[in-house]
Amino acid sequence: MSDTKPTVGVIGGGAWGTALAQMLASDGREVLLWAFEPAVVEEINAQHRNSAYLTGIDLNPAIRASTDLADLAGCALLLVVTPAQHMRHVLAALPPGTADLVLCCKGIEEASGDLMVDAARAAAPGRPLSVLSGPTFAHEVARGQPTAVTLACEDHAQWERIAPQIARPAFRPYFTTDITGAEIGGAVKNVLAIACGVVEGLGLGQNARAALIARGFAEMTRFGLACGAQAETLSGLSGLGDLVLTCSSVSSRNFSLGKALGEGRNAAEILADRATVAEGAFTAPVLQRVARDRGVAMPIVDTVCALLTGDVAAGAAVAALLARPLTAE
Repeated sequence: MSDTKPTVGVIGGGAWGTALAQMLASDGREVLLWAFEPAVVEEINAQHRNSAYLTGIDLNPAIRASTDLADLAGCALLLVVTPAQHMRHVLAALPPGTADLVLCCKGIEEASGDLMVDAARAAAPGRPLSVLSGPTFAHEVARGQPTAVTLACEDHAQWERIAPQIARPAFRPYFTTDITGAEIGGAVKNVLAIACGVVEGLGLGQNARAALIARGFAEMTRFGLACGAQAETLSGLSGLGDLVLTCSSVSSRNFSLGKALGEGRNAAEILADRATVAEGAFTAPVLQRVARDRGVAMPIVDTVCALLTGDVAAGAAVAALLARPLTAE
């Protein structure tokens, strides 16, 4: 490692973490990227590539990689992009400091039912936290294609401290204080994307997918409002915007998982074949549990859970949704 201390670090060397590092380095600043796998770190430093997770992208030489969390000690800003189910463990191992943590992972912790911000508060008490979420495919961000996101901060002072550090000409953050809404949109859309992938795998057409997106958004909104989120956030970039993107392309890992389920494959087999994480597969059962505890009806989420456990086949699952009692929208 060089003697200079980068002001920005990214925790997580997957596709999204690498893409964010690439975006941050686009203005020439040095970015430190922490990755768990030594082979990923070696390739980034030696060849400026991450062929395991972000193929076809030449990485900016200003990105340095490390497997040592202690190297992040000098960073004033840390973007946290670990898989949701591993975030608490990684944050607990961070060196002491006061750096802002921007949570970029989307999900609900399986063991606890916590949103990412609650898990982060427990793992890294006293750290200032914010949430970055929105419609973002990693390869497009890495290529510098225009992207807009929600940056949910505790207050305007935090926004003014963080937003200038991450904004770029092709990467535009929008401000909200609704951290809960930004988190829920990012978590729930992953589960709904699996359902939309099933529709694609079954060849049911665009009408069915549009209907599923709309009804899924109704479920997201009911759940979000029950958890204290604001309707405006759920209808914005981190809610509806992310939902539409993730439910519309095989570039989404969750959509492609659902597509494979619709084509008749087994969930365990599909997930075992993947190096990358489809967060919706882990979020679905805990989302179902929390929704039931809060008395929120989420029939699409229930159906995805049944598909993932193999309790119902894709065709039968869709038929059951269509057979639900007629009701007002």
